[in-house]
Amino acid sequence: MQTKKLYIATFGCQMNVNDSERIVTMLRELGYETTSHLREGDLILFNTCTVRGGASDKVHQHLANLKSIKKKRPGTLIGIAGCVAQQEGDQLLADYPWLDIVIGTHNLHLLPDMVREAWAGGRCSETDFLENSQRLDLFPPIAGQDRYSAFVTVMQGCDNYCSYCIVPYVRGREISRRFGEIIQEVRDLADKGVKEVVLLGQNVNSYGLKGDGEPPFSELIRAVADMDGIHRIRFMTSHPKDMSESLIACFRDVPKLCGALHLPAQSGSNRMLAAMNRGYTRERYLETIHKLRLARPGIQITGDMIVGFPGETEAEFAETLSLMEEVRYFDLFSFVYSSRPGTKAADLADDLSKEVKLERLDRLQKLQAIHSRLHNESYTGTIQQVLVEGLAKREGQVTGRADSGRIINMVGGPELIGRCVDVRIVEGYANSLLGELV
Repeated sequence: MQTKKLYIATFGCQMNVNDSERIVTMLRELGYETTSHLREGDLILFNTCTVRGGASDKVHQHLANLKSIKKKRPGTLIGIAGCVAQQEGDQLLADYPWLDIVIGTHNLHLLPDMVREAWAGGRCSETDFLENSQRLDLFPPIAGQDRYSAFVTVMQGCDNYCSYCIVPYVRGREISRRFGEIIQEVRDLADKGVKEVVLLGQNVNSYGLKGDGEPPFSELIRAVADMDGIHRIRFMTSHPKDMSESLIACFRDVPKLCGALHLPAQSGSNRMLAAMNRGYTRERYLETIHKLRLARPGIQITGDMIVGFPGETEAEFAETLSLMEEVRYFDLFSFVYSSRPGTKAADLADDLSKEVKLERLDRLQKLQAIHSRLHNESYTGTIQQVLVEGLAKREGQVTGRADSGRIINMVGGPELIGRCVDVRIVEGYANSLLGELV
């Protein structure tokens, strides 16, 4: 079979990264090998995100730019997968005549057949939602893991319908993967040398809560921790309303569970949280943070914040800043609100000017920069266990992550890759730490 080049660009969350790995596995059987150079691609595929307007706009800009490549190399196939494909479907084929493949979030298993159809000169689109049983049975595998940390999808979809969020409309309703299948996948990864697994889902801590016969997420974590060869467990993303007592107890009882948690608040104002349909209050969120820190002293919390949600007053924005002061996030992903067609919030009057939103975002990010710097400086002189994942950008160094998830670079060679080593932190930077082997 003649080797062909696949260029795949992934936008958005870790779920999309995981889906891209499945795409690479499937297309390898058709003779595709990946390339990091777009213009080398015999198949150029964008795996997309539409959670924010900026992400969707970026995808459309990339698609427009591919017209010249198609003109110079007519045999190049161009495809789009993921949430933008799911949301816009056949309209993408109409808007971009040089586009060959549109594949939605439930249809990855169809991609090899769609590529064959495109080889024959066809243009195809598949964006049907599948029933839960079909989604489970047709879940594409990942093969050829060659690293020491791997993603494992444990659930898909979301039932929360936050008023600003498009995810339930492009990913479908929640469904939990079968417990036994997850355990087998983790066991296979451990046999291949994977030492850290990251359990993934749009709302991962709702695993097993929808009456589908699977145990709660806390039991899944404990089962994974019992496996030989697995040294670390992480998970993302969690919804605060589903942070159960049994899951919090895992941070106390399961040493393999890393002391890091992504727990998006989105706002510090109860009125805004209600308008967002988040299902919890500021007080409940802070109580959950308190319980987590009692269970695992030193746990590092990261989060998300939306600035400028419709109707947000200056006083309500100040409540978000005060929440940040109380929580002291390790890292924070922050965004200006963007209306997503089809969501409840799209019907609200977006009455804040762009200038006000950007000014608030600037204040919020400057505050977070202070908190992140203080966190990093507090590591100086401490000993951290690091799972070395690869070579660093600077020659003569390797890089890995501490239990907290913070990136640590240190002097060392490739023989350290895949090992858990003790590192003394000598300096903290804005987004990483510098260490030395103990």
